[in-house]
Amino acid sequence: MAGKKSKSKSGKKNDDRFVCRNRRARHEYDILDSLECGIVLTGSEVKSVRDHKVSIEEAYGKVERGEVWLIGCDIAPYPQATIMNHEPRRTRKLLLSRREIRKFAEAADQQGLTLIPLDVHFSDRGLVKVTLAVARGRKLHDKRENLKKETAKKEMREAIRARR
Repeated sequence: MAGKKSKSKSGKKNDDRFVCRNRRARHEYDILDSLECGIVLTGSEVKSVRDHKVSIEEAYGKVERGEVWLIGCDIAPYPQATIMNHEPRRTRKLLLSRREIRKFAEAADQQGLTLIPLDVHFSDRGLVKVTLAVARGRKLHDKRENLKKETAKKEMREAIRARR
């Protein structure tokens, strides 16, 4: 059901579930596969994520020694944490099963494929999750072609709506 907003058990809309989205990812990459995974955070990082002080625009995933790491994710320091504050751009471990890591490691080893975070959100239980995607970079002419297709689809939808 695309276009409808999901509701939680209490009846409230789940719009605040998403903390941050990587809007450029779908423009600059062809998304081949995506997977939701957990992330290891400290207490002050979780507080900053709850305040929506996170950016994944320049972040990417990397597989090293059988573990997946998120590199370049910027989580702003939490102002109330005075003693135990965190480093904003440290590498953070992503939590995946061995089977998922193997699958992603094989995909990441292929030439032209990269691991891109698509969004940061909260699960139903309140845990911070990252949607990680295996993606292939687009060339400039592919981006232009895609924009033309999207514009054409949008114009057709508007024309159909205007006829009704």
